[in-house]
Amino acid sequence: MSEFFGRLLGVDAAVEWREDLRAAGKAVVFTNGCFDVLHAGHVEYLAWARAQGDALIVGLNEDDSVRAIKGDARPIVPFEQRARILVALRSVDVVVGFGERTPEALLDRIRPSVHVKSDQYTAEELPERTVVLQHGGRIVLAPHAAGYSTTDTIAHILDAYSRHG
Repeated sequence: MSEFFGRLLGVDAAVEWREDLRAAGKAVVFTNGCFDVLHAGHVEYLAWARAQGDALIVGLNEDDSVRAIKGDARPIVPFEQRARILVALRSVDVVVGFGERTPEALLDRIRPSVHVKSDQYTAEELPERTVVLQHGGRIVLAPHAAGYSTTDTIAHILDAYSRHG
């Protein structure tokens, strides 16, 4: 069954994989996030990101990193499970974990052709902008799928269980 899945790789293996694709003239796309409690908005975003090139690497925040960004109650789903879910998506070729709040150090190693972020941001406000451009990459902003968020999903679950649980 594993032939249907992408791969969870360490940074060195991901760099080697990206180099092989680059040597074959392929454009590698990178995006990143927590992807805690995966929802339809995540799936649409990742499919859109993958369509920007020939392969997609997802930088996945490790658990301590998620806690630093989202608070002590998160992540709901631990790193290994989030990674397994992501590599099962058709749009995701490789997942690489990282422990920092933002992906500059990982991007400095991966050096993608394209870096995708949600259009909830502007390219100028992204902390990783400098490193992406420094290595000749470009930043593309994906349309935000309104109405989907992990925070809203968690709130809905808590509400449903408090009323019906």
